[in-house]
Amino acid sequence: MAVEWREYAEQMALLARDLLAQDSLQATLEEIAAAAVRLVDGCDAAGILAVRKGRAVTLAACGDTVSESDRLQGELGEGPCFDLARRRDGERVYRIEDMTQPQPAWPQFAAQARTLGIGSMTGVLLYTDNEDFGALNLYSRHPGAFGKDIEIAGWLLASHAAVAVADARTIDQLQHAMDTRHAVGEAMGILMERHQLSEDDAFNVLRRISQHHNIKLRDVAQRVRADGTEPA
Repeated sequence: MAVEWREYAEQMALLARDLLAQDSLQATLEEIAAAAVRLVDGCDAAGILAVRKGRAVTLAACGDTVSESDRLQGELGEGPCFDLARRRDGERVYRIEDMTQPQPAWPQFAAQARTLGIGSMTGVLLYTDNEDFGALNLYSRHPGAFGKDIEIAGWLLASHAAVAVADARTIDQLQHAMDTRHAVGEAMGILMERHQLSEDDAFNVLRRISQHHNIKLRDVAQRVRADGTEPA
């Protein structure tokens, strides 16, 4: 990748605006993956992989190769994206110039990756507030698609992405809290009217059901709102 840095900087500025304009965390992640394909020369597919409780989870994908590659790495328990996402080697970036050559670190994955038409790969850790969020991975059908410049370009892309992810996650959390408060308030109103309960008693009913059945308070409240009665 021969990077024209002035042009790339302008693209990063536009990307920052586009990412912050997304209305949810998922939309932000999907735009990050799409932007990698759009902005990085030679990139045919891109995705974000996370490892949750030892399992590979595809958070976003642009291109069919991504999900299949993530699935393989999760099943095999090896692969560059998988290792990067769980920080196995302490690395924050990787670059595989030619997947058609032997890859001693990931022999099983490399053999199957070639059947998927993967010629080269690169990836960078995506993290926010010192928390590892996942790995942003780029794929090309051709060997040698990603040169040394990709490491800097990847970091710039990941840095913009990290800021947007942190912002989107905060918005999602605030929206979730507001939705929960609204649902609980409506459910309390239903119980107060139907059973002549005080505000405190209505809330305690919801709380006891939540604790006894190990169900989130918001889900209990939504059930009351849907049925108009206290859940069994």
